[in-house]
This record gives sequence, structure tokens and C-alpha cells, in this order.
Amino acid sequence: MLRTMVVMVGVVLLAGALIAQNQEKVWNFDTNKPGDIPEGFTNEIGEWKVVADETAPSKPNVLAQLAKSSGSTFNLILIGGTDYKDADLSVKMKAIAGKQDQGGGLVWQAKDAKNYYVARYNPLEDNYRLYKVVKGRRSQLQSANIKHTDSWHTLRVVVQGDHIQCYYDGKKYLDAKDSTFAEASRIGLWTKSDAQSHFDDLTVSGK
Repeated sequence: MLRTMVVMVGVVLLAGALIAQNQEKVWNFDTNKPGDIPEGFTNEIGEWKVVADETAPSKPNVLAQLAKSSGSTFNLILIGGTDYKDADLSVKMKAIAGKQDQGGGLVWQAKDAKNYYVARYNPLEDNYRLYKVVKGRRSQLQSANIKHTDSWHTLRVVVQGDHIQCYYDGKKYLDAKDSTFAEASRIGLWTKSDAQSHFDDLTVSGK
């Protein structure tokens, strides 16, 4: 009887741990003060701040990349407490400005500011691309053409082991395998060069 109870308790604890491990985290930035960086976020490169946006999917605030960086700069913000190996992450994004570059995207399995994966959409080029950045150097893994529209778009990435699937507004455009970064690491957001973009409703779940 005692052994049965111990086993049952163990099963309950394991189930609870799995639920907690896969619990979805959501950031809509609406309780953050404009001008601040959300708690737990680290401004690695660029100028990331919460700003008000009346067009936001969830009003009133969004997270914005405001810097007009040089052409070779990868603007990046990372989030503490998001060490995932397998993950399902998404964000709503709107391109605001940029002459050299526009848009931006999602980052995952980021060891640091120079080593990570990124899936990004660029309205100037009408494409959606998957890259890996190793020691600060970017390599393209896959690309798809997408017609640009001036509105909010949803980017989603599903990672299972070395399998990476990237969605744009609910449709899968990129499907690749790569094992460069296999350890559980942080997620984040990304733009390049002078791309000024707004992000809202960032979500992630996984383990």
C-alpha cells in the first residue's frame, strides 16, 4: 500500500513538473512603463524600449527597436529565464522604418549576443529567412519569398531537436534541420541595421 502511494505521488509530481515545464509564457508589454526595458530582458545591441502604439494587437504598448544602426549591425534583445531546447515561440511584428533594412524576427537557442538562430522577415526584400549566427557571422539556412503588406504579421517558430519549422501568418514557409546549437538557451528578438520595428504578444512554451 505504502509503495503504491509513493508511486502515485511520484507520478503526480512528474506530471506537475511537465506541466510547469511546458507552461506558456506571454509578454504583451502593457503593464510596462513606456521608455523602460521589460524586467528580465537584456538590451544586447541596439536601442530597445517599450513604447505606446495605438495600432498594437494588444493595446496600449509594444516593444520597439529604435536604433538606426550601421548596415552590419544585428540589433538584439534577449530574455532571461527562457532556456529552451525544444520550443514553440511566436511574436506579432510590424515594420515601422528603415532605409537599409526593415522588419526583424525571432531568436532562439541564444548562447550569447553572437551565437544563436534567427528567423526574420524583411519587407524591403519581400522574403522570410532562417539563419544561424556563429561568432557574429550569419549563415543562411533557408529562404522563402513573401509579398509585403503594411500591417502586423505573426512569426512563429517550432523547434524539436534539430528540426526547425518557421511560419508566417499561420503558413509554414521554412523547414530545415541544423544541430549547430543543441543546448537549451535563451530566446529573443532581432532586427538588422536601421530597421525600426514594433513587437507585441511574444509567447513561448517548451522544455
